[in-house]
Amino acid sequence: MLDPHHPVLLAVVGAAHGIKGEVRVKTFTGDPLALADYGPLRAKDGRGFEIVDLRPAKTVVIVRFKGINDRNQAEALNGLELFADRETLQPEKEGEFFHTDLVGLAVRDDAGATLGKVTAVQNFGGGDILELKLAGGKEALIPFTHAAVPDVDIAGGFVRVDTVAAGLVDLDEDGAPQGGPDGERSFKARPRGPKDAGGNQ
Repeated sequence: MLDPHHPVLLAVVGAAHGIKGEVRVKTFTGDPLALADYGPLRAKDGRGFEIVDLRPAKTVVIVRFKGINDRNQAEALNGLELFADRETLQPEKEGEFFHTDLVGLAVRDDAGATLGKVTAVQNFGGGDILELKLAGGKEALIPFTHAAVPDVDIAGGFVRVDTVAAGLVDLDEDGAPQGGPDGERSFKARPRGPKDAGGNQ
């Protein structure tokens, strides 16, 4: 049974593929073909899905689940989210993080001042982006790159951002951060992504 407190979304089932029960699946794993390495996946209602075959197909993988043998059964799975328990997963490499581990972390600048918190991780096709809620309720999107986010401390509960590399500070003509009316740093909120660019994972 899926632990409702620590689910990690690994994939979303799409349209049926062919007539033998295969489906198109969008994965959120670093290697799409590694989806089968996590054991049986579970839906929110507790149903288990065991992968018996998968192969790449452009931006998705084609999957056949045990017990799904015809197109009608496959079509019934369209839109189904598949999860694994967080406790059973470990990042494969140093510097890799689960999106669920980043959400809620405090955002600090180089001086250690808290600027806000991470509210979501997005990907509109050009790489991972952190969605932030800054002081005053402003929202911003910053690239999740080493230049923009040089430190991620899961245990410490924060990420450190380079406010210039992250695009949070307006620069003057000489490339220096512009100050606010009292000499404070001026933070700008990047516009959110397009409405049809996809949801959070």
